[in-house]
Amino acid sequence: MELPTQRYRVTRADLIRYAGASGDFNPIHWSESFAAKVGLPGVIAHGMLTMALVGRAVTTWAGRPDAIVEYGVRFTRPVEVPDTEDGTEIEVTAVAKDTDDPGLVRLDLTATCAGVKVLAQAKAVIKRP
Repeated sequence: MELPTQRYRVTRADLIRYAGASGDFNPIHWSESFAAKVGLPGVIAHGMLTMALVGRAVTTWAGRPDAIVEYGVRFTRPVEVPDTEDGTEIEVTAVAKDTDDPGLVRLDLTATCAGVKVLAQAKAVIKRP
């Protein structure tokens, strides 16, 4: 069963707030020139911020944060965040599948930004609502 799509906007202001909260002030998350110098297409979101937003989608579908039993992803592409008011958007979809445990559901997750898949092997196991 496909679950309703969740969308999350990410702006440069979000990157600044996340850097302050996480302590990750790597210039690839705020400096265009540094990002270009290391071969990136532009300033990119923190990988853990991307993972957290997908986790937020999981808790939305689950109905509560303590329903998550397992959660993991692999990062495949950076989330480029343009220096505009709108920033960019991460779209999260999921397909719910039964597990051997009748009290649990597995979610196969897909996260995309500008039509490009940014995570691979993204899965969560949640307690049934």
